[in-house]
Amino acid sequence: MENKKVFVIKSIHLTLFVIMCVSLFYVFYCAIARIYDWTLLTAIIIIVIDGLSIVLNRGRCPLTTLAEKYGAENGAVTHLILPKWAAQYVFKFFMVFGAVELVLLGTGYFT
Repeated sequence: MENKKVFVIKSIHLTLFVIMCVSLFYVFYCAIARIYDWTLLTAIIIIVIDGLSIVLNRGRCPLTTLAEKYGAENGAVTHLILPKWAAQYVFKFFMVFGAVELVLLGTGYFT
């Protein structure tokens, strides 16, 4: 079994991943329903912070790197809740999904 540090890091990582997923789908909901409020702004800020952390870490989540530093064989958490074939495409899917959301938000806001 992995050590306690890895367990804590992966637990935090999984929690943040779920928050990120909820934020992405909430933004999509807001784009469809044309809701523009502070919760939408909060979700967008969460997405931007997560995206910046990955970009600044050269395309890799910093928590993945940290978990592997403390002994995890695989620091990623997507495989914990998704099948392996889907887990490998999570970031690509979310990038496309996020772009579509921005287009929908923009067209809904300015029309």
